[in-house]
Amino acid sequence: MDRKDELATRLERVRAQISEAVTAAGRTEGSVRLIPVSKFHPVADIAVLGELGVELVGENREQEARAKAEELVQAGAGVRIAMIGQIQSKKANAVARWAAEVHSVDSVRLATGLDRGMELALERGDRTSTRLRCLVQVSADGDTARGGVAYEGLDEVADAIEAATHLELGGLMVVPPLGSDETAVFTGARERADALGDRIGRPMDLSAGMSGDFATAIACGSDIVRVGTGVFGARPVG
Repeated sequence: MDRKDELATRLERVRAQISEAVTAAGRTEGSVRLIPVSKFHPVADIAVLGELGVELVGENREQEARAKAEELVQAGAGVRIAMIGQIQSKKANAVARWAAEVHSVDSVRLATGLDRGMELALERGDRTSTRLRCLVQVSADGDTARGGVAYEGLDEVADAIEAATHLELGGLMVVPPLGSDETAVFTGARERADALGDRIGRPMDLSAGMSGDFATAIACGSDIVRVGTGVFGARPVG
């Protein structure tokens, strides 16, 4: 089986598993969005996914994501990249130049930096879209060292995004801490996303669930699942 066939088979399998989880949860077909996570995998694989109908992939590291975004543009591939990993505030300008979405905003400072970066990117002609969709990454256990804002600080970060000129608040992203009760984490994040949506005045998405736990996340109300290994296979060594 060549690589394109392998990726097509894997993608079809994951999409079917998502569909099954959606049905089992009594939710509407097509209500959960898949974002394949392409960390360490080559641009050629991402381009193949584009041919298979994928429009957005997730990346964890700014330098790798930026390089891939540039290659995809040069190749004329119709796939965009969302930043889903931690971002240092000093990297905000760089991320704003290439990111289609950012799912890991966890401070007012980062939100402000991304908004400023968008302004600069537009002035330089580095991008044409005037709004950058952002999700707030929350920390379920309050340990912000791994990324994410504690729930106590969620509203402040969300309001900073909502007030920004070039940012669009889309919802929350959560990663269950090691050893945690995944169901409790996902359910809690869903409740927080709904409460935020009620306060803001429009529905908020929840991005929760990866290769090993996305069925549980979907049952708890996740709208976006991030799947790497399930789609791409094992990460390349090195």
